[in-house]
Amino acid sequence: MSGPRTGVHPLGAESARRSAPARPRLIDRWRQTADRNLTPTKRSLIVTWASFGTTWGTVRLITHGIRGGWLPWGNISAGGRHLHHYNFGIATLAAIGLIAVRGDERAVGHPGVAAAYGAGTALITDEFALLLDLQDVYWAKQGRLSVDVSLGVLAALGTYLTAKPFWDEIAKVTRHHIAAVAKRDLASAT
Repeated sequence: MSGPRTGVHPLGAESARRSAPARPRLIDRWRQTADRNLTPTKRSLIVTWASFGTTWGTVRLITHGIRGGWLPWGNISAGGRHLHHYNFGIATLAAIGLIAVRGDERAVGHPGVAAAYGAGTALITDEFALLLDLQDVYWAKQGRLSVDVSLGVLAALGTYLTAKPFWDEIAKVTRHHIAAVAKRDLASAT
């Protein structure tokens, strides 16, 4: 028999969950938080910083994989000349500059433009020493580790500080969501 004495819902636990009002999913709560806290400019900056950090980290992983021989491909060359990744960064920023000069309203503030800007900047920044000295010092030990760490920290801080109140509320919303799910799961298990 079901009812108050047994603590079991007459229609079963699954039916009880379906009849309860649906709670918003965590991703929906994050979207609501973003809508409340992020201006279009802040959204573009977050995408730019996140793209910078992701691109920079990916490039570091790929270059170490090529050098270490654990990736199945090698450096990119054209006509026997090695193409450094800053070349692709310069081309990307030139394209973004063209978009800016044209003033296309649909492109201004578009996440794709912000992501391309961050990626292009990371490709150039990662080989800044080469551009500065005009020598291929990419693998020189002098300061390489400190540059790697500094750029990684810079990307993370930029992403966070661009919209600190947003990230703080995202953490709060996530904690509350996890607590509510855990409470609901505990209640349905008893």
